[in-house]
Amino acid sequence: MKRIRDFFLFCSGAHIPMLRRAPSETNKYGGIGATIFFTGLLAALSGGYALWTVFGQIWAAALFAIVWGLMIFNLDRYIVSGMKKRDGFGKELALAMPRIVLAVLIAIVISKPLELQVFNKEIQQELITMEQQVFKTQEDKAKERYQQRINELNADIALLNNGIQQQAIKRDTLLRIAQQEADGTGGSRKQNLGPIYKVKKADADSASALLLTISNQNGTLIRQKQKELHAIDSTFKSTIQQMDRSHIDGLASRIDALGHLTDRSESVRWANWFIILLFITIETAPVFVKLISPRGPYDDLLDVHEHSFKIYKRERIEKMERAYEERMMIGRPATNA
Repeated sequence: MKRIRDFFLFCSGAHIPMLRRAPSETNKYGGIGATIFFTGLLAALSGGYALWTVFGQIWAAALFAIVWGLMIFNLDRYIVSGMKKRDGFGKELALAMPRIVLAVLIAIVISKPLELQVFNKEIQQELITMEQQVFKTQEDKAKERYQQRINELNADIALLNNGIQQQAIKRDTLLRIAQQEADGTGGSRKQNLGPIYKVKKADADSASALLLTISNQNGTLIRQKQKELHAIDSTFKSTIQQMDRSHIDGLASRIDALGHLTDRSESVRWANWFIILLFITIETAPVFVKLISPRGPYDDLLDVHEHSFKIYKRERIEKMERAYEERMMIGRPATNA
């Protein structure tokens, strides 16, 4: 237990020999040191997970986790150890504000990878939706390259079919007129197969022959255009198959997916904010504990030590100045009266 306590006291940034002269302060600085240590540990886990998400290599993630955790630990230790109790709370708060802002930024950076792990199942589902949207966009862009020609071919086929249909309607109309002339229901209103009928029957036969010609010509053109449509469809399918269908699973994609979830779901958004606030609380706790805690014996001892050093420094400077003046007086030539 003593080794653990000494380790946490080291983490707090306190001067251990001086702190032993104020044993009542041990628990406070031990708690501060423990908070700093576990913040660094969480930072290591967060950074390691983030790098593993990007590269997928355990050794690289573990190495980065150690380096990142030590860096955050050292930075937090410096932030807390640099704060000293003053006589006025306002002055202490003003000096602590830059440290608080820095602690908040560190907390946000640390919390983000762990947020991704907390919402991992929901993020996986959102990534599938995002993949489908990306694939759909890719297909739409590929289809745009062929869509104009497809529209032209379909319009030509429709026009050719319409020509056949119009001629078929004309042929049917002429056949009906000839038939009505023959049975007396139309035309001259006399049932006969005379000259008038023969003229109308000839017109219907000409229309039938023209329909056959148009059907053959347009049918050949329609088959050619349908063949070209089939070739375009095959090319389009081949293009789709050659597209990159790799899974979206990078760090940036996960952050984007989490953003989509928070935008759509109020509960996820609040949970996300609570996680961020939790890490901000953990990260700023040592600073606030140091800020709101009353002035103790350790602070008095530290002030005495610093004041003694200032006096020693001032005496040292004065001594050097006197020695310099004496050397200048010795080296100065005497003036004649």
